[in-house]
Amino acid sequence: MAKIPLDSLKKLLIESGIVKQGDFDSSQREAERTGRDVFEILVSRGLVSPDYMNQVFAGYYKLPLVKLVGVNIQADVLNLLPEDVARTKGAVAFEKTSDGKIKIAMLDPGNLETIKFLERYLQKPIEINFSTPEDLRYAFSLYRREIMENFQKLLEEQLKQVQRLQISKAADLAKIAGELPVVAIVDNLIAYAAALNSSDIHLEIFENEVLIRFRIDGLLREVARLSQEIHAALVARIKILSGCQIDEHSKPQDGRIRYQRGNDIFDIRVAIMPTFYGEKVTMRLLMASTKPLSFSELGMTKAQSVILEKNIKKTFGMVLSTGPTSSGKTTTQYSILSFLNRQEVNIVTVEDPIEYELRYINQTQINPKAGIDFASGLRAFLRHDPNIIMVGEIRDSETAEIATHAALTGHLVLSTLHTNDAPTAVPRLMDMGVPQFLVSATLNLVMAQRLVRRVCDECIESYPITDEQKNAIFGQLKISVPEKANIFQMPQTLFRGKGCQSCHWTGFRGRMAVFEILDVDAEIRDYISQKDFTLEGLKRLMNKKGMKTMFEDGLDKSILGMTTVDEVLRVIRE
Repeated sequence: MAKIPLDSLKKLLIESGIVKQGDFDSSQREAERTGRDVFEILVSRGLVSPDYMNQVFAGYYKLPLVKLVGVNIQADVLNLLPEDVARTKGAVAFEKTSDGKIKIAMLDPGNLETIKFLERYLQKPIEINFSTPEDLRYAFSLYRREIMENFQKLLEEQLKQVQRLQISKAADLAKIAGELPVVAIVDNLIAYAAALNSSDIHLEIFENEVLIRFRIDGLLREVARLSQEIHAALVARIKILSGCQIDEHSKPQDGRIRYQRGNDIFDIRVAIMPTFYGEKVTMRLLMASTKPLSFSELGMTKAQSVILEKNIKKTFGMVLSTGPTSSGKTTTQYSILSFLNRQEVNIVTVEDPIEYELRYINQTQINPKAGIDFASGLRAFLRHDPNIIMVGEIRDSETAEIATHAALTGHLVLSTLHTNDAPTAVPRLMDMGVPQFLVSATLNLVMAQRLVRRVCDECIESYPITDEQKNAIFGQLKISVPEKANIFQMPQTLFRGKGCQSCHWTGFRGRMAVFEILDVDAEIRDYISQKDFTLEGLKRLMNKKGMKTMFEDGLDKSILGMTTVDEVLRVIRE
């Protein structure tokens, strides 16, 4: 990333009147505490916009700010710098000028050593431009155009080679799994999934075929159908890579694969499950080199961030994230841990699995074979003088009891629950055997969330709202907050993505969360402890106090053009 001396950055921002000195100083202290750059803290706190910071960097270096997202960079120009070199140096070649110069986009144009290296490597005069991380990520993705464009062709060629191996039930699967065509198919699948920013790869066997699907921005997309004959060899290859037993076919298995693409390192979680026709494989791709997101990057509004920060700064109590599987709960928990991570506190976690390694935090993976589950791990960590405890999930009565007692005795406890909305977490804890008075005494905050796709900012367009959408909005409001249905001011204009190269013609690029936050203040705490407590009563009290439902939060964000109404309705109704 571009570097500006702190004194120079401070002077530029304060003299511009954009940032006050006190805000800059507190952001600098926060950056030193968390090991992040000051500009990241300034942006996450909403003190400056990312676009403004980019202009500041470009102005400081007196260089043009180049926009690459959506630009069709010619392959012969892009490949002047191989992918590994481009990723390592944070630079891409994107244009040849008429006088023979090579235009280079760089993240850190102040790195003179990198500039000298590029001049020596290219053996041609270069013209440096400043670029943002988002634009360079787009340019890096273009290196995978060949994989994306030729995936089916490569797959067909590799399948023909596999068929010559004459795979049979009697074949030595370990030997077949090591044959070049099988190795190439698995490598090609993972590379293709990574190029498309897929979160999951599904390899499924049915009566007559094998189906391969990728989950992209939350939705499954079919990418290939293969012959049944190759299934056993592909599964065997994945088992070898992930450390699973190749000769076990009747029990579920879990494993991990480490995959590297340039400087990006992926931890791939592998789950294998016997089904009617054979074993199903699901591989979840997690970028190990990714930093935890800021609250604004998660999709939180400024008001939501303020409520969350207020509650996680408390020294005891529980903060829960709720929602179904793959709704982003763990990502939110990691963002909270990153915010809280500082030298003066002892943070411990019990997780299943550990998805990201966090510096200076003691993380433990549950291991039932060794007798470590959420309850026993939590109980053991209480003897290690923790200030903050993160439990991956509260899924049984014993874990719930230990977590609430820890929250009552001077520990901040972070965890997740599987509930559809925020208020339902309260009766859910009671159903697990936590006494009502303990729920009331220990619960600080509950955040329910879902993931929605972001509108692609390269092809976003406005359009008049349709009658069908008006009816859908009104109908969902009657379900979520009936008191507001008749007084809601219906928008006349909405936003969507037309579809472009940047978003693979879907109109969406990336995801964000919509939230429902239950802030347990004194009035709500008192209501939870009452004998006549009901879930419906709690929801009415939340509405009375102005706490927004997930649908309202999503609706607000769709009106701002961050997502679409149809996308919000899809995830809320699911």
